[in-house]
Amino acid sequence: MSFVLRVDGMEIAAEESGARLTLKYLLTEDEGLFGRLAELAAGRMLKEEAVLAAEPQTGGLFLWQAEDANASAHNLLRLFETFVNSCDWWRERVASVSDERLQFGPDEMIMRP
Repeated sequence: MSFVLRVDGMEIAAEESGARLTLKYLLTEDEGLFGRLAELAAGRMLKEEAVLAAEPQTGGLFLWQAEDANASAHNLLRLFETFVNSCDWWRERVASVSDERLQFGPDEMIMRP
């Protein structure tokens, strides 16, 4: 089963397959931005569960996150909230890269304890 959620101007695809619920959001289809955005992915993987990936069929760069489809309502709510927050962060980076204004701040850096 799959469907599309429209939230804050975004179209988030949700797909239940087997025992997994996967949320997916297309960030950009501009391949010229992929390299610059990929530079940020390693640091973000340490801060969030959403994963940046490329879609060979469509040529797009997207964000995805999955959870057990039978998870509690609390965990599913947390999945949705954290995923939308991740989408917002990445949308800002796409806009920055597109405008050639990508600047690194404390939330993009990997800090040593």
